[in-house]
Amino acid sequence: MVVFDLGGVVVRICRTLAEACAAAGIPDRDPDGTRLSPQVGDRKQFLHAYETGRIDCETFFAGIARATRDLYTVDEFRRIHDAWILDEYPGVAMLIDDLHAAGIATGVLSNTNHRHWIQLTTGPHGPAKFPTAEKVQHLHASHLLQLAKPDPAIYHAFARTVGMSDNPSALLFFDDLIDNVAAARSAGWQSMQINHAGEGDQSPAHQMRAELRRRNLLP
Repeated sequence: MVVFDLGGVVVRICRTLAEACAAAGIPDRDPDGTRLSPQVGDRKQFLHAYETGRIDCETFFAGIARATRDLYTVDEFRRIHDAWILDEYPGVAMLIDDLHAAGIATGVLSNTNHRHWIQLTTGPHGPAKFPTAEKVQHLHASHLLQLAKPDPAIYHAFARTVGMSDNPSALLFFDDLIDNVAAARSAGWQSMQINHAGEGDQSPAHQMRAELRRRNLLP
């Protein structure tokens, strides 16, 4: 089975607050990144709680607004958050189709949240805004599993859910973050880091296709 991360592998996402503000049409009021960095103090834990489904979207927006002394309003945070996914990487949809045509199963294992998930999947809210992920056969996300990469437990939970606990080495995982790649390998998976910034013949789709060809999984 070939397993994909989403952001940086299947879809292009914002990498900075400034980029997300520009995508949302909102001024960047934290140019040095000190008041909104998710890696600072309690905000890192708050983000983890959000991505593991322990708090809902509105609680997250309100909490971040408070934590940053109302640098942005709750509504502005909501708009910034909703603009975080930019588009789909070209060639990934065709790659997934080619894997299925070759009889190779596919999966997704992503750290995400409910509000981004509904942009990627079809449901009562309507059709997916970015539909490539829906081509994948086994869709799993941190907020649904209540676990997040690189916690080893999420890799074991995924393998158990797809019936591959006894053969984790048959899972090939593509992720753009080295910590997640290393954790997958520690769980017995095969794994490769993707350069999310690659373009042209170095795009994420090209990187993955080259690796799949190297492994004789695709012609």
